[in-house]
Amino acid sequence: MSYLEAISDDDRLYVKRYILLPLIIAAFERDCRYIEQNLKSPEPYVDTIKLAIKKAQAEFKDIKKYFWLKGLKVYEQANTKYGVKAKFKCRGYQSDMELYWEFIAAEATIYMRKYLGLDISSYEKELGDGITMGY
Repeated sequence: MSYLEAISDDDRLYVKRYILLPLIIAAFERDCRYIEQNLKSPEPYVDTIKLAIKKAQAEFKDIKKYFWLKGLKVYEQANTKYGVKAKFKCRGYQSDMELYWEFIAAEATIYMRKYLGLDISSYEKELGDGITMGY
C-alpha cells in the first residue's frame, strides 16, 4: 500500500475538522459568556448559540467515531505563531498537518454560520470538503 493510499483525502478532511471543531466550540462558549454579561436580554441569543454548540458537539462525536473506525489518531497538537500543527497516525502511517490562523478564521466563520442555521450555500465551494455530518 503506497503512502497516498494509506491516508485518504477524506481522512485529512476529518483531521482538519477534528482540529477546527474544538476551536469553534470554544469561540461559541466565549461569545455566550460575553453576551450574557453585556446584553440586557441575552436569552434568545444564548439559546441560539447553545443550540449551535450542541450541533458542533454532535459533529465532533461523529468525527471521533470516524477516527475509531478508520484507525485515525491525532497524537500531538500545538499552537504556533502561524497556526496549529498536528501530527496524526492513520492505519499505522504517520503524517502531519498545519492549519494557518487565517485559514482557521475563515473556515471557522463558515462552520459557525452552518451551526447557527444560516445559509452557507455561497461558501460551499470554498469548503469543498464534500463531507456532510448529520445533526
